[in-house]
Amino acid sequence: MSNSKSASSTDGWLRTRPGEQCLIRVPAVETGGVYAVVEIISDPGDGTPLHVLKNEDEYFFIVDGIAKIMCGDRVIEAKAGESIMLPRKVPHAWANRSDRQLRFVAITYPGGVEEVMRVVAAGDVENLAELAETVGVTVLGPTPF
Repeated sequence: MSNSKSASSTDGWLRTRPGEQCLIRVPAVETGGVYAVVEIISDPGDGTPLHVLKNEDEYFFIVDGIAKIMCGDRVIEAKAGESIMLPRKVPHAWANRSDRQLRFVAITYPGGVEEVMRVVAAGDVENLAELAETVGVTVLGPTPF
């Protein structure tokens, strides 16, 4: 059974780039800005650029598959059932370098940065790096692995 979702679906899933879908499970507006929870499904070969969050810490819980994660000078493979904390102001990236789908839950605290995913999925972005900077995210380069 496939878990693929589309940006045009009405079930809340957003296609934020080819190979990635996300569902904002708990937006920051529901927690008074304290945190947000986003579920992400990543196809093989997908990954985020190397970036730094100025304001948020991230906590990833791997539900299914294997995530390759860089945090500072560490590179780890987190498997289903494992978690990792990515502190603010530390360069990091994640990717799915396996041959199967990756599913994980990301909690950001404080919340708010998840709202950019709605803008990206709507296709309202000419320059993603500039949009990222407006919410305190600095893109440093491509996925490092």
